[in-house]
Amino acid sequence: MKWTGIIISFTAGGAICFAILFFTGHDDSKRAMEERPAVQSVTFSPDVPASVTFCGETVDLTRYNRHEGMDRELSSFTYLHSTTMLLLKRANRYFPVIEPILKANGIPDDFKYLAVIESNLDPTAVSPARARGMWQFMESTAKEYRLVITPTVDERYSVSRATEAACRYLSDAYERYGDWLLVAASYNAGMRRISTEYERQNASSALDMWLVEETSRYLYRIFAIKQIFENPYRYGFVMNARNLYKVIPCTEVTVSADIPDLVEFAARYGLALSDLKRFNPWLRDTRLAVDKRTFVILIPDSSKLTYGQNSVEVHDPRWVINR
Repeated sequence: MKWTGIIISFTAGGAICFAILFFTGHDDSKRAMEERPAVQSVTFSPDVPASVTFCGETVDLTRYNRHEGMDRELSSFTYLHSTTMLLLKRANRYFPVIEPILKANGIPDDFKYLAVIESNLDPTAVSPARARGMWQFMESTAKEYRLVITPTVDERYSVSRATEAACRYLSDAYERYGDWLLVAASYNAGMRRISTEYERQNASSALDMWLVEETSRYLYRIFAIKQIFENPYRYGFVMNARNLYKVIPCTEVTVSADIPDLVEFAARYGLALSDLKRFNPWLRDTRLAVDKRTFVILIPDSSKLTYGQNSVEVHDPRWVINR
């Protein structure tokens, strides 16, 4: 039997790959069926870098456990196509909120990737353990770090307020450890657990501790998503500016008195209740009881709520192939 074929070359993950398409004139041949490729696409394993940077420090990844830990997470994010793509789209809206708050509180910019890992940049995320919001605070920890939780308010769902609370936690952890890797690990496992295990195991790095699987994977997930965010095209994510989620300008309305009807309040600004809550998910009822506090409600610019009429401003030019 005579086979003919063509070879198609393309790049993936920084390397050249080849797809071979075979043709034969005897489709009914059993041997022909057995020798044909089982699939018509190629899955390429991304290269694991020898090192990464985190909070300005170089992290060596050549040791077997580090190499394999990074390989697992980099492969997962690379081929978890829809989720990873959505992370990049959402980051265009939320990183401009998160980054200035981290900077103002002296927290390294790389900690924005904790929010990515914690919640997929979803301000309304709820975990099976009942942690809530973009930074996934449990209720007790949220209150400890000065977030308001009442029957009508839950500031864990506020991107800005939850980021400020996360900064307070991260500052406390750094004061204890003086090491940003341990700080990041403690955000997942808690300071008490990390302190106990670090001392008990006489570990030299957070990466070499024996911990539960979720915490062991946590730092590598941060490293991996940072790699992809810094060079999405290398990992197969190709987007234009119009694909990103745009920042919608908002006016801040300061409120220090109860609002008995948020439906009526939203209507004053030409909004439906659903719009008001999408921009202020920390509002947990159809009313607001301030309890002698002051809150800031975001009112979106109604002229900017439509795609197509307004261009999308790109927060990081590395995310798109054109602007």
